[in-house]
Amino acid sequence: MSRESDLKRIGYLQKEIERHNRLYYQLDSPEISDAEFDRLMRELIELEAKYAGEIDVSDSPTRRIGAPPLDKFSPSAHLVPMLSLSNAFSGEEIIEFDSRIKRFLGRTEDIAYVVEPKFDGVAVNLMYADGRFTSGATRGDGFTGENVTANLRTIRSVPLRLRESREFPLPRRMEVRGEVYIRLEDFRKLNRRREEAGEPVFANPRNAAAGSLRQLDSRITSRRPLDLCCYGIGDIAGGASIRTQWDLRRALSAWGFPVSEHVRRVENVEGCLAYFRETEAERHNFPFEIDGIVIKVDSLDLQERLGTVSRSPRWALACKFQAVQETTVVEKIEINVGRTGALTPVAVLKPVRVGGVTVSRASLHNQDEIERKDVRVGDTVVVQRAGDVIPEIVQVVTSKRRPGSELFRMPEYCPVCKSRVVRLEGEAAVRCIDIACPAQLKENIRHFASRGAMDIEGLGDKLVSQLVESGTVRNPADLYRLDPEKLMRMERLAEKSSGNILSAIERSKNPPLEKFIFALGIRHVGEHISRILVKKFGSLDGIMNATEEDLAATEGIGGVIAKSLSGFFREPANRRVIGDLRNAGVKPLESAPVKGTALAGKTFVFTGTLPTLKRSEAKAMAEALGAETSESVTRRTDYVVAGESPGSKIDKARTLNIPILTEEGFLELLKK
Repeated sequence: MSRESDLKRIGYLQKEIERHNRLYYQLDSPEISDAEFDRLMRELIELEAKYAGEIDVSDSPTRRIGAPPLDKFSPSAHLVPMLSLSNAFSGEEIIEFDSRIKRFLGRTEDIAYVVEPKFDGVAVNLMYADGRFTSGATRGDGFTGENVTANLRTIRSVPLRLRESREFPLPRRMEVRGEVYIRLEDFRKLNRRREEAGEPVFANPRNAAAGSLRQLDSRITSRRPLDLCCYGIGDIAGGASIRTQWDLRRALSAWGFPVSEHVRRVENVEGCLAYFRETEAERHNFPFEIDGIVIKVDSLDLQERLGTVSRSPRWALACKFQAVQETTVVEKIEINVGRTGALTPVAVLKPVRVGGVTVSRASLHNQDEIERKDVRVGDTVVVQRAGDVIPEIVQVVTSKRRPGSELFRMPEYCPVCKSRVVRLEGEAAVRCIDIACPAQLKENIRHFASRGAMDIEGLGDKLVSQLVESGTVRNPADLYRLDPEKLMRMERLAEKSSGNILSAIERSKNPPLEKFIFALGIRHVGEHISRILVKKFGSLDGIMNATEEDLAATEGIGGVIAKSLSGFFREPANRRVIGDLRNAGVKPLESAPVKGTALAGKTFVFTGTLPTLKRSEAKAMAEALGAETSESVTRRTDYVVAGESPGSKIDKARTLNIPILTEEGFLELLKK
């Protein structure tokens, strides 16, 4: 290439790498893989070296780390810069690293190293003073990070107070470096919960960790399964005299920091090579995501002599594994219907080996994700195993797209039961709301029979699976038509057991209306909302025929729940099931809305253990006269009914001058 072409390429790479830095560090939504980013960075480093001294590279991304902190977090300066590591990708480069160190130090004898897995998470800096955690920050640009102290405090593995150690006295002050990450099993569970809730799933554990750590509301962070692993120290004052990297790891562990159990001390570069080969072969067996190993000179004296060069320490190296990515073709896009009714688009791929496993399918999650990645049938795509486990499409190779391809659209009808699907406001998922849809029937029957719903004792998960899989139960009404002989033929059901189940089903035919509404499994409609509906509309027909506007105007319901209710009862398949239940003898106990009593609209809070009544019984008695019940004391509370050990609610009631009743006083009020 000509000099002019090289300079243009340098300018393009600098801007492109800055853009990807911002996507990765600030927005938590990278567009390319780490391997592709590393290739861009290596190309830029080589081109800048080619014209060393001729061009100004002082503001090049090769001269700094990451990206500046976002304005929404206050800045937090690091006492010692958090430098990034130079990258290697092969055993030959590990050998060259060892040779460079020996040349710099002017020695020929072997050098001992500490080797450890390279976590794919978020680097953090933790500040401690006199053994207490005082603040924490992200790496940011290496010199100043984002202050995320409140969020770090929610991570259980972050020690808030350090342990004393005889061998390693606690420093007066220190910066501890570590990586916040999410274990693979926890990541799968987190994504399952988000998918069921209609929320967008995370692409990989690293993105999930970054997004969780940088929440403005630390309560959200506390609900995410974040973990910490510590590996180094920045600034340190007072305390133990530590001479080696290996002893530093031991000291961190003694003080109570979580450290990796996969760290090893080796005597020479051959030990580094062996560890690299072993770890790469075992990478898929780690419980967390790793993308390489880190090699550090063991002696801290030698580390100090070696110092730093540009943006990296001379004494450490990150050697990355080969990227677990391949290119293949999207042959078609299918729709799976999950147990909660969510429709999930799945790309059917031309089979390809990725990381030792044949991949032929990859979830596209939802319509928003398809549009974001612009995935189309016939596209050539880059596929990776997210977390080295879950196949995902990383990006589309648009240069290979065939003419005339069209963006995929989610179907308007469920591919399993042909009912119309809905997408509720604020949710990414499209859902089938047919209570008898075969794809979600097991889950719907389990919920229908549960204790808070129809309360059919003995109808457990295994029996529900047998009933559905055998075709005996195709919708909830079929439970009330079960043949005793067929039921006895089910696995492990004797005559007495089947008789008990049939009796429990018979007893469930006249539930309170609010329990029946809850049993239908309408999205966003729990026990509390069911009670509100019964109070407002009084009858099943009244609820079923209420308009969306009437529902939305009901206090405690609002627009999203109203849309969910209206959509459910407008679905002909759901009306048929409710009709079948009625024909099978199910008659919920209805009551007209209570308006004329003196307690209608009053709010009661029950606290402590009542002498004779269960709390649920007392609530039911109040609600039967039109009162409302709540779990918390506010200015809108009219009465607090207190038993033994009432707790803090009684204090708040006194502060707000709210009448406090004993059980006897409560019963007397009901009589009046």
